[in-house]
Amino acid sequence: MAEPSIPSFYYLQNFLTALLWVQARYADLLSAEELGFIREFQLLPQPSQALLVRMVMRKGEHFRASKLHYAEIGDIHQAATPLCNTGWVRPDVELHLYEVLALLRKAEALRAFNLPAGPRSPCKADLLPLLSRDHPAPKTFQQWCPLVDDPVYSLTINALCERLRLLFFGNLEQSWAEFVLADLGIFRYEQVPIAEESRGFASRAEVEQYLHLWQCRAAFDAGEPIEEILAQLTGFEPTSAYLYSRHNRLLFKLARQLEREERLPEAVAAYQRCGHPGARQRLIRTLEKQHDYHAAHGLALAARQTPESDTELQLVERAIKRLAAKTGQPRPETRPEPPAGRIDLLLPREQSQASSVEYRVREHLHSDDAPVHYVENGLINSLFGLLCWEAIFAPLPGAFFHPFHSGPVDLHEPEFRLRRAELFDNCFAQLNSGDYQNVIRRTWKDKYGIQSPFVFWGLLDQALLDLALHCLPASHLQIWFDRLLADIRANRTGMPDLIQFWPAEQRYRMIEVKGPGDRLQDNQRRWLAVCAQHAMPVDVCYVQWATT
Repeated sequence: MAEPSIPSFYYLQNFLTALLWVQARYADLLSAEELGFIREFQLLPQPSQALLVRMVMRKGEHFRASKLHYAEIGDIHQAATPLCNTGWVRPDVELHLYEVLALLRKAEALRAFNLPAGPRSPCKADLLPLLSRDHPAPKTFQQWCPLVDDPVYSLTINALCERLRLLFFGNLEQSWAEFVLADLGIFRYEQVPIAEESRGFASRAEVEQYLHLWQCRAAFDAGEPIEEILAQLTGFEPTSAYLYSRHNRLLFKLARQLEREERLPEAVAAYQRCGHPGARQRLIRTLEKQHDYHAAHGLALAARQTPESDTELQLVERAIKRLAAKTGQPRPETRPEPPAGRIDLLLPREQSQASSVEYRVREHLHSDDAPVHYVENGLINSLFGLLCWEAIFAPLPGAFFHPFHSGPVDLHEPEFRLRRAELFDNCFAQLNSGDYQNVIRRTWKDKYGIQSPFVFWGLLDQALLDLALHCLPASHLQIWFDRLLADIRANRTGMPDLIQFWPAEQRYRMIEVKGPGDRLQDNQRRWLAVCAQHAMPVDVCYVQWATT
């Protein structure tokens, strides 16, 4: 298939689209500077607009003119002049040593600082520590390198453009490249109707709160002291569920790092401030580590009464067993897990280990009458995503607010299912009516390749889809789908590796594969227990390699 033809100024048109989108939806939140930029940008000559967008979409702030060569723009200096007149670009910014070294090739740097060339010359990475003592003050590029005839243009509006990008996407994880990937057909997105009142932020305060959290996360990633970051979060009160979730996620990261560093009292304090899933269980573990067994035991008992998820319940029940002896409490009875079936295989060891143990088992068990597919989490998630496409992509307020969402913003929030209860009920009703197969097939055909948080298009071909719909009972699909919706973040993983079908008998079995020394993970145990509890055919296959 021929690649799509993209106009020369595609990136400029995309940027203009984003600016007008933001202006239409956020005019009441935009600062005078941001409104002025949107207005004045549209008045620039096209080559100047294009050059600015090229710079905005590249990494960094400083660019040598020779690195800004674009055929559609033409003369870079002529295009840059209007940008310099607005102050959005400057040709004379003072650069620190590390900035000028980043702009120079090694040979240029050696000449600029009168260092010897040749085999014994220092590598470029060593130039900064070598030169920093003698060159502490910033200078313009021309002052640093008077013999290099190549002006440097510096972007001065990175922060402004980042805010506009944030307003468009509702996050800073997505970049302007989303437009390009969509233009090229690499990513396709569901066309959810988005009203002009649909937006990611309700107030300017929410925008500033997001940026504050983003800066704190960047400081953590850069290795800044955790206590300084926590101090910046003291008194922080998120004003939306979205920001509350991001705030708690950051607190959890900080607390986990404190725990890893054995700064246990500080970790306890951080966990106590945190409402992220898993924080209470980590608090129990941290209290136990600092020998505060009674507090840990009491919190574990409370968590068992009102667990936030199956994941937490599984972990706190283990903690209660450990802590019972340490607190003089009676050891609780162990709830037996429903047993899964067991397969023991002795397979010859191959010279090449390129093929994983799962593929080896698949090849061993596969036959024409009983084909085996390596599906892991992909099959059940995909069938759920296809059946419930309408509910997942429902245009609810705040769920979608730009054209590049692969799923709703509230996908992992507790109210995700509740907000769409009637829609999900309608989807699940198809399982009872028997029409679910037609719905799934139709969605697979109509939506093929569109981004989805559940559907694995590369896995689910026509043959696998036909086998699954023929052999998997609707009642079993209902059990899997209900559990997925109960805790999407935790339950979308941990499903068995393989599935085997017997089409003539219209039956199947799932198979979790474990190589030598490999053990079941917690999320796998939970899925196996659910399958066994409902008499759904599932086996654990333990593989040993033959010694001869």
